Amino acid sequence: MSLKEISPDQLVYWQWGMITLNGTIVFTWGVILFMALGSFLITWRLSTDVKMSRWQNLLEVIVETMRREIREISSQDPGSYLYFIGTLFLFILVSNVLAIVPGFVPPTASLSTTAGLAVCVFVAVPIYGIKSRGLGGYLKQYVEPSPFMLPFNIMGELSRTLALAVRLFGNIMSGTKIVAILLAIVPLVFPVLMHALGLLTGVIQAYIFAVLAMVYIASATRAQEEREEKIQEKGEES
Repeated sequence: MSLKEISPDQLVYWQWGMITLNGTIVFTWGVILFMALGSFLITWRLSTDVKMSRWQNLLEVIVETMRREIREISSQDPGSYLYFIGTLFLFILVSNVLAIVPGFVPPTASLSTTAGLAVCVFVAVPIYGIKSRGLGGYLKQYVEPSPFMLPFNIMGELSRTLALAVRLFGNIMSGTKIVAILLAIVPLVFPVLMHALGLLTGVIQAYIFAVLAMVYIASATRAQEEREEKIQEKGEES
């Protein structure tokens, strides 16, 4: 692995004027096609019998685990959040795990990819918040407990979006860089260990990103409910 392969942005396969086809685009579409093909093959012959294929069994375990995690984090029905959070988790997970394939550089090692994922979360938070609480109820949280908090609340939204992008990019890119350095110094034992550690890190980073996204969405959809519960509790105490 050369230094040019540390970031997929630096791998240029085709360029015409200002249009560039780099590794980030190629590997991202590769992951999408891989996931689409895998989903098609697994769900092609779904069975409701006790006996089912191992792949269907694995898929059901993954979906049920994600539903359980979403329910525990949000204390809400996971149905409306499963598609978005599940897609984020699986895309990041597959991208990171495929790093073991020779010549493949995870698209999550590119800041443009992680920034795009963070922007998706940034857009999804108000969408879910408005859907759950209405436009007025959602916007009201930005001026609470005082209108003077408006710029700070907006800065908080932007900063956590930036943190999401940089955290994922930094962890994946640094892991790829360390493997590249070790391949040049000790080409046998240490790279194998680092690849194993990189796989574990990739799985953890996918989980953390999905959990943080769900936490942000849950805070936007449940803030009003929590305030109403507190008001109700105070009323009962009085």
